[in-house]
This record gives sequence, structure tokens and C-alpha cells, in this order.
Amino acid sequence: FHPYYTVKDILGVVVFLIVFCSVMFFAPEGGGYFLEKPNFDPANPMVTPPHIAPVWYFTPFYAILRAIPSFAGTQVWGVIGMGAAVILIALLPWLDRSPTKSVRYRGPVFKFMLVLFIISFIGLGILGAMVANDVRTWVARGLSVVYFAFFLLMPVYTKLDKDKPVPERVTMGTTKQKIQFFVYVIITFIGAYLFATNI
Repeated sequence: FHPYYTVKDILGVVVFLIVFCSVMFFAPEGGGYFLEKPNFDPANPMVTPPHIAPVWYFTPFYAILRAIPSFAGTQVWGVIGMGAAVILIALLPWLDRSPTKSVRYRGPVFKFMLVLFIISFIGLGILGAMVANDVRTWVARGLSVVYFAFFLLMPVYTKLDKDKPVPERVTMGTTKQKIQFFVYVIITFIGAYLFATNI
């Protein structure tokens, strides 16, 4: 265990520290990806910035917030939509009804919907960083519909889609192999228990 995994871990830590220190010492703003340009402007409580944009990884959700129009004089529906966009990502394992979990063996409908989702997410990210106008708001509304359709229609199209058969090497194997694996796990736990209790 020691020389092989330790060397691999040390290599990963050293590479991370080199990248981290080079960003921290030589390019702390990182082109606006690490520290945004407005953070370097002196604060002026008398002037509101003309365009307020969130950090880049929040821009898709900010675009959804702005895309939903206010109903009954409140913007709470946009906040609900933005929260639902985040919660749907957490519900993904329960929305996916396909027995196949690898994209490689998924059917064409899922792959098409995944491409639409990626396009809508990137598009919402770009629109969330831009100043809102009528055209951009309508485009953001359309992309928001695609975003939510990917998740809300997932139980239907993953259940009906024709997946490719998963090869034996990817699955757990035959019943005999499953029993062997189970026996090995039990023997390992018994050995660990006996070792821990010094028997």
C-alpha cells in the first residue's frame, strides 16, 4: 500500500499545489473566474452598479430566476423556479427509471435529451452573465423549459427508451460470481473482526 498509493497521492497534491500557488501568486483574478472584476472597484454606497451578475457557476440559475415573469406583483415564482432547478439535480437518481446507468449503453432518446440539456445549461449560463433585454429573456424562457423538461420528462423517456444490452463485464456477473463475491466479503469482515479482537 505505502509506496504505490502514497507516491500517487503525493504527486496529485504537488500538482494541485503548483496550480493553486501559480493562480494565487501570479493571476489571482484568473480572468474573472476566481475573483470577479467588480471586487477590485472601490465601494460607493451612493451608486448602484448598472449590471449585477453572479459568479459564473450560478449564472444558469440566475437566468432561470430572471426568465420567469412576476405573477401577482411578486418575483417569488422566479425564486421557486431557481430553487426547483437545483432540487431537481438532487432528485436525478429517483427520476431516472432506466436499469442502465452508463451513458454508453443508453438509447438515442436519452442521448438526444442529454445534448439538449447541455445546450440549455450552457445557454442559460451565458444569458445569466449578460444584461437582460426582451430577446434574451425570451431565449432564457425557452432554455428554461428545455432544462425542466429534461428532468420532469425523464421518468417517461428513460422507461420507454431502448437501451443497448450491458455487457457481462460491466454487470455484477452470474449468480455464481455474486455468491463468491458475497462469501469473500463475509470472510473479509470475519477476518477483520478476529484481527480487531486479537483472537
